Parts: sequence; C-alpha cells; structure tokens
Amino acid sequence: MRTILGIDLGTSSVKAMLLDVDGGVVGVKAKDYGVDIPYPGWAEQSPEMWWDSLVEVLGCLREMYRDAFEAVCAVGYSGQMHGLVLTGDDGYPVRPAIIWLDQRAGRQLEQISAVLPEEEMGRTFCNRVSSGFAFPSLLWVKENEPDAFARAAHVLSPKDYLRYKMTGEIGAEVVDASSTTMFDTAKRDWAWDVLERFGLPARLFPEVKESADIAGTISPSCAAKTGLPAGIPVIYGSGDQPAQSIGNGVIKSGQIICNIGTGGQISAFSEKPSFDKKLRTNTFCHAVRGGYTIFGATLCSGMSLNWAKNKVLHVDSYEEVNALVSAVRPGAEGLIYLPYLSGERTPHMNPNAKGVFFGMTLGQERGHFLRAVMEGVAYSLKDCLGIIQELGIDAPEIIASGGATASTQWLQIQADILGKPVRASRVKEQACLGSCLLAAVGAGILPSLEEACGRFVSMDERIYLPDQRNADVYRKGYEKYRKLYERLWDVMEE
Repeated sequence: MRTILGIDLGTSSVKAMLLDVDGGVVGVKAKDYGVDIPYPGWAEQSPEMWWDSLVEVLGCLREMYRDAFEAVCAVGYSGQMHGLVLTGDDGYPVRPAIIWLDQRAGRQLEQISAVLPEEEMGRTFCNRVSSGFAFPSLLWVKENEPDAFARAAHVLSPKDYLRYKMTGEIGAEVVDASSTTMFDTAKRDWAWDVLERFGLPARLFPEVKESADIAGTISPSCAAKTGLPAGIPVIYGSGDQPAQSIGNGVIKSGQIICNIGTGGQISAFSEKPSFDKKLRTNTFCHAVRGGYTIFGATLCSGMSLNWAKNKVLHVDSYEEVNALVSAVRPGAEGLIYLPYLSGERTPHMNPNAKGVFFGMTLGQERGHFLRAVMEGVAYSLKDCLGIIQELGIDAPEIIASGGATASTQWLQIQADILGKPVRASRVKEQACLGSCLLAAVGAGILPSLEEACGRFVSMDERIYLPDQRNADVYRKGYEKYRKLYERLWDVMEE
C-alpha cells in the first residue's frame, strides 16, 4: 500500500485525507475551531492552535487507519488564502495570524491606493488590494505594532506555517504568494520594487517555488509528535481555491466551478494572467505549473447560512434547514438577502458593505429567511459569473463544490439562478483531494495531474437543470438584489 496525506487548513477546521494510490480515499478526519474577534472588524487565529489541531487530527487518522497511515509516502497541503503569519528567528509566531476575514486595515488600504494607481495594481498584482490580504495587514502591523514587526523574520501564509512545523524549512509557493498582493503575478516572483517603496524589508520574504515542488521532508521532531514516517517528501502545496479546483478535475480551460464554503467563488482555469480591468475579480497563480486561476470571490457564503442557522434562527440541524427551505416557494415570498456580513469583494470591493434582509412581512417564517439566504448567496455568485463571462470565459455547465453540495435545495437554487446545469463531485473534500493529487505528482508517485484527476475525480450522476418555471421569479429577484446595494450604498458608507 502507498498512501498520500493531504491536509487542508481551513477557516473553521483543519482536515486531513489519506488517499490510497491504488484504491482511493481511505478516510478523512477534521477538527473544528473558531475565529477570534478581539475587536469589531478584526479576525485572527493562533497558528499554534492550527498545529495542535492538526496533530490531533493526525492522531485520529493514525488510530483509525494505522496501516494506511504508516504507508504515507508524501504529504500535500492546501490552505485558507490571503492571511498573514509573522514568525521570528526561532520560528514561532510573533503575534496571532491576521486572516482573510479581517477588516481592520482601512487606513493602510488608503495609503496603498494613494501610492499605487489601479492601473499599476492591475499590471503588477492582477488584483485590487483588499482588506484581509496580507499586504495591508502587514502595513497595519508595521504601523500599530512596531515591536512585533521588528521581531518578525518571515512572512508566511497560513498553510506555510504548518509545513514549516512538519519540515523545519521556511518557504513560500506561487499561489499563496500571489494572494498576498505583494507579488508580481505574471512574473511569479515578489514585487520587489513595491515592497521597497512601502518600507518592507526583503529579508521578510522567503524564496518562492511552484506548488508541486518538494519543500522538504518530515523532520524527526514531527515524526515523533505525529507518527508520520521521517524523511518522506512534503510539497509546498497550494492555496485552497486552486487545490479544490484540482480536486474537481479543473486543470484546463473551459470549465467553471461554483464553490460555496465559508466564503464563495466562481472560478476558472486560465493559461495566462488575464484580469478584469476594473479589478473586481482575482487572478492568482494556479497550482498547475505555469497556469492561473481567475475568480470572483464573496466573503460570507456558507458562513451566511451558518450564521442564520446558529445565531439568528436557532435551527438544530442542516437536515432541518433543508426541510424548511423545501417548504418555501422560490423567491421566498419577496424576501431578499444581501450576504455582506463582512463587507464584500466581487463585484463591489467594499469593506463597508453590510448584510440586509429586505421585504419582510408577517407571513414569513424561518424557512423564508433560510431560503432567502441561499438565494442571496447564489445572487452574489451570479455577480461573479457575469464578470468572468465578460472576460470571455464560459462553460456549458457548472461544477458545484464546497459544503453546499450536501444540500440538494441549494444545488437546484444555483442551477436556477446561474442559469446553467449544475453537477457535483462524488468526493466531498475536494481541497484535500487536490492536495493529495498535487503531492502524488510532485513526489513522482503519479506521472501527471491529468492521470491523477482521471483516476480519482468523478462526478455525481445527477445533474441539476435550470427550472424554467422559476426563471422569471429569479430574474426579478436578481434585479431587486442589485438595486438594493445601489440604493443603500451611501447609508452603508455612513
């Protein structure tokens, strides 16, 4: 038996998958955790908490699947993107990680915009710099926590820290490096001139490699703590969005993914670093060597439903959520939801955007609100799809990904609102699978990603077709959804 360990460091949990190269997925384990909000608009997590959670997950895998665990011959990674981890010379974090949900760096964004016009951002980063990205977060630390900044020796992305804990080697790879917006995306190297202009020392930024390159091997100390075989190769890994793209078999042009996890994305593979000239989308390096990923990103997709279920409506289970949604007609009796609980990226790029329920009446109940959340998230992803299509990128169907694939109701809503057939992968942890496949190819265990995806990626037989009976309801709903933001923009800014 030869197995691959794939690790996905998410916002709300860390997951690990054991993949038998000859037999398929052996098992998956996860450990949930929360996001620290020490002040309004802040979002932090402890890197050591990530590591402790991973060690616990690996212990469970070792206990449940001992033979497969002992046969691990390579390790791959995917992880939440954009976050900032600062470590000192001793390798330990100098402060908690600032993650992608963070909104504190408004002043720093203004400073960046004053120095870098949109045209230069596009030419260099292929992106607009946004709240929660490592660039403004690092400037915030430099200005507000000078002692921590002075002690920092390395700028890392979240999953890079876990890889360091496994190998003892500091490094970066192109996907997460490009998602910091301190990176020349087309050149696939740090934007050294920009870093110098903002007083960011070159010593902070590790050498950047491709995602499938080998970063190091399992260290003796990691082996002693986790039970993994010492000396096996660990690849650099990837940000989670390209990893789940690989886990869905999207490694060439002509395919589009709709991912609803904590956040949401409409994403496509590209062979060149194309980008929206209005900088409403993101273009980052892809984990496929030489490729790029282009996507529209929303901040509170699955998180919106989780918020409504747990904090507002107090629904016991997602099974009950789906039952309540099924009992409500499309359009939720005129109730419309704007999912801007943490600001919004595509298409508004506005950290001040706010969540809204509009159209409430005495006749509406919990199911109406839950259905409105699902529909509002799908409307936000329709915004993303429209811009991707403006770039000349399209596909005949949508591949659904993320936790929302567990809801047949939400899959049908996506098909109806996006206006395309929707189908989902049989493997439910696509980012974990993508990290496994990338590691198998990077370590030379499988010859190519094409063969790896052909062997392990398969789709559900059911296809969710757009229901034309709902087309007019959702067309009018989408028009109202877009007008609401336009009419409320000035109030949100206040």
